[in-house]
Amino acid sequence: MSNTRDLERAELHKTIWRIANDLRGSVDGWDFKTYVLGMLFYRFISENLTNYLNEQERRAGSADFDYSDLADAHAIVGRYETVQEKGFYILPSHLFANVRKRARHDPNLNETLSQVFKDIEASALGAGSEDDFKGLFDDLDVNSSKLGPTVAKRNEKLVKLLDAIGDLPLGNSSGNFADNSIDLFGDAYEYLMQMYASTAGKSGGEFYTPQEVSELLARITVVGKKEVNKVYDPACGSGSLLLSFSKVLGHNKVRQGFYGQEINLTTYNLCRINMFLHNVNYEKFNIAHGDTLTDPAHWDDEPFEAIVSNPPYSIKWDGDANPLLINDPRFAPAGVLAPKSKADLAFTLHILSWLAVNGTAAIVEFPGVLYRGGAEAKIRKYLIDNNYVDAVIQLPPDLFFGTTIATCIIVLKKSKRDNATLFIDASSLFVRSGNKNKMLLDHQRKILDAFTGRQNIDHFARMVENGDIAANGYNIAVSSYVEQADTSEVVDIRELNEKISGIVARQTELRKQIDAIVADLEGGQA
Repeated sequence: MSNTRDLERAELHKTIWRIANDLRGSVDGWDFKTYVLGMLFYRFISENLTNYLNEQERRAGSADFDYSDLADAHAIVGRYETVQEKGFYILPSHLFANVRKRARHDPNLNETLSQVFKDIEASALGAGSEDDFKGLFDDLDVNSSKLGPTVAKRNEKLVKLLDAIGDLPLGNSSGNFADNSIDLFGDAYEYLMQMYASTAGKSGGEFYTPQEVSELLARITVVGKKEVNKVYDPACGSGSLLLSFSKVLGHNKVRQGFYGQEINLTTYNLCRINMFLHNVNYEKFNIAHGDTLTDPAHWDDEPFEAIVSNPPYSIKWDGDANPLLINDPRFAPAGVLAPKSKADLAFTLHILSWLAVNGTAAIVEFPGVLYRGGAEAKIRKYLIDNNYVDAVIQLPPDLFFGTTIATCIIVLKKSKRDNATLFIDASSLFVRSGNKNKMLLDHQRKILDAFTGRQNIDHFARMVENGDIAANGYNIAVSSYVEQADTSEVVDIRELNEKISGIVARQTELRKQIDAIVADLEGGQA
């Protein structure tokens, strides 16, 4: 059954990617992603709302009720209650399926869609979901010249987009929406983001972390736990890291929800859409837009029990150019700020500051932070001397989109049972998949077993007393502590000498024979 489902899923993925590429035409794929992903979201919330309202009415005894057939004037009476429950409202005439039906014959399709998106967003005004819907459709610009030079050409493209997204087999023929279509929508969205990231070069890596890495980070932070209070990512991209907790723990096992912040507006919108598509209701997520380092959005929500992050590598930040930062309670305890040209450890200190006493944080880091000198060495001294570094895990190269470097994971804890740091060398745990390396589930298990065991394993894991790290200049590069296995062939010298002696003896014998032959030939010539 699982194999059949995997095959169907792979087939669906192929279809989605083919459609996405066929539709974009001359529009750059990276720019066009917001249209494909945005339209997928529009279809999702339309079907989600329709099925929710149909179910409510059928429970109340209206067996044949179908919200999509209702006149707008009759539907509007239930608007307030719907917004309180779902966080948004869509008129029947504005539902994806109904707009699609009329699309081909609507000369003002671009204006129709523009109004629909405005009305959906406006439906949340004044409700608890307002911040979660504000600006959600901003990147889906139906009047953009990218879609075509004229209104007619743009509408032609929009019709194709509506038809293609509408034809994707993401619904459930039984009508029980909750059964599987949420998984299908979320999976389709995740797949599309992965494909866009893999073809986008450097920019792709800034908004999407590969699923297997996301899952590994989540698993590390919830070792021994069946559920957690709330989870956080200060550089959340499109939300793939946060959502991995649903996969690892199961849906509804993050009791108070998902928190994150993202500086890029388009990516911030994608993240909120991603939450909805994975059936995380508006009151269970709080994603903010802005610069986490200089304008953090969740002061009142921390501390967090589980934090995962893949912050941007070695980016510029204000650092000591901003006199307020050295007194910021997140950075002040280290006594020094991360360099202006390398914000990596600023993110690390921010995460540590917001970590609960019983929590765990797992952060993907650029390798330079493990051994560079100056202010970064002083920050590492603070982290090691206070026993906050639980583990450092070396990852394989070429796992991430937009870079081939071998990154690492730093695991932080505030309540450790020992005064040592675990180093794990997982650099060889990968298979080649397409043009990237990929970690398999078995690789994740091997890392997690070593992480939970905290024992020395030859050429793979080593526990090092923090005093020894201090004596080594607070260098925390894994290669400084875990010896690589010697893969060169072991040579038996005695056996080799015997072989050489045999070769020399044979050579001497051959020379004698050659000399004899030459002497015979010379004698014959004389």
